[in-house]
Amino acid sequence: MKIPGYVAIEGVIGVGKTSLATLLAERFQRKLILEEVEENPFLSRFYDDPKTYAFQTQIFFLLSRHRQQRELLQQDLFGQHLVSDYLFAKDKIFAYLNLDENELALYEHLLPFLEKDVPKPDLVIYLQTSVDILLQNIKLRGRTYEEKITKEYINELNEAYNRFFFHYTETPLIVVNVKNIDFVNNPADFEDLAKKICNPPKGTYYYVPVGR
Repeated sequence: MKIPGYVAIEGVIGVGKTSLATLLAERFQRKLILEEVEENPFLSRFYDDPKTYAFQTQIFFLLSRHRQQRELLQQDLFGQHLVSDYLFAKDKIFAYLNLDENELALYEHLLPFLEKDVPKPDLVIYLQTSVDILLQNIKLRGRTYEEKITKEYINELNEAYNRFFFHYTETPLIVVNVKNIDFVNNPADFEDLAKKICNPPKGTYYYVPVGR
């Protein structure tokens, strides 16, 4: 088995993106690309005061993601097999959720100049689950700056992600509800999902685990 050349994993905070990306990279001996979340100096302040720090947080992430993608392209790493725990296009989800009208206008002016340089994945995997499970996972991993995340924000984010990927057509897409599977602790669950990833759809496919 082998996975497509460039696979991107997406989903709401705490859904297991990095865990799945790491497992796939190890299983198929691919280069792992992780989003540089903790380098954002505005993130903690955003969770304290979203209205004040939304724009700074958003622009830092946008430029950071663009820089990381451009560096990979310049190193010709997109010619190799990659697994990433984020999709560049998801930046818009947070922008439309968190920015006010004037901030969004400036963001939309800047975005086209950046996204044109970013290669698209060969396959996107969208992980989804319930808000309660997301909150439980966030609490378990114990990141201090995430302690301030509210249930209301995760619910809004979850709905925004679902809307985005319901209309997503830019690449092949596998939608995986992880509520009833455990690809981290159950090797059979991981292998079953990996088999589907190795035979990706042409459009959108809603993954159903074997025997479920």
